[in-house]
Amino acid sequence: MKTYRKQDFPVWQIRRYLEPGPIVLVSSAWKGAGNIMTMGWHTVMEFEPSRVGCFITSANHSYEMIRRSRQCVINVPTAEMAKTVAGIGNCTGAEVDKFERFGLTPEEAEQVQAPLIAECPVSLECRVADTSLLRKYSFFVLEVVKAHAAPRPKYPKTLHYTGDGVFMVAGGHINLRRQFRPEML
Repeated sequence: MKTYRKQDFPVWQIRRYLEPGPIVLVSSAWKGAGNIMTMGWHTVMEFEPSRVGCFITSANHSYEMIRRSRQCVINVPTAEMAKTVAGIGNCTGAEVDKFERFGLTPEEAEQVQAPLIAECPVSLECRVADTSLLRKYSFFVLEVVKAHAAPRPKYPKTLHYTGDGVFMVAGGHINLRRQFRPEML
C-alpha cells in the first residue's frame, strides 16, 4: 500500500474529507407553505427504527418549518441535478417557491404532510423523533417512517459536497459481500 506525506490543513475545511453522505434535498411543509433545502450534514444513527441525525441551522427557513411540523422528506437527487441542487442551496424559501423556480414536481407523501420530489429516485418520509439537541447544536433526530426508491438505477450517481462549490460524484461500487459475515449484511 502507498504511504502519504501530509502537511497541515485548515480544520475548518475538513468537510472535504469527512462529508458523511450524499447531498440531499429536504422538503418540508407548514401551514400551507412548502420549501426545499439542500443539506449535506446528516448521518444514519440507527437501523431499526431507522433514524437519521441532521444539522439544520436555525437561520435556515426550513428549520422552523420542520421544528413546528415535526416532519419532512429527505430526497436523494442524482448528479444530473447538480445545478438545481446548487441553486436550491443558494436562495431562501422565505422569498422563493423553490418547486416552481426549479421546475420540480411535488408528490403527496403517505405518512407525512411534506411533499416528495418526483425527480429524485429516493424519498424518505421522516418524523422528528428527538429535539433535545436543537437548542445547543441545531441537530434534529429524524425517524424514517416510509421509504420510496426507484428500482433503477440500483446505485444512483449521487453528489457529495467538498466545499468551495465543488462536488464529487459517486455511483460506481465495489462488491465485497463475500468478505462479510451474513449477520453484518
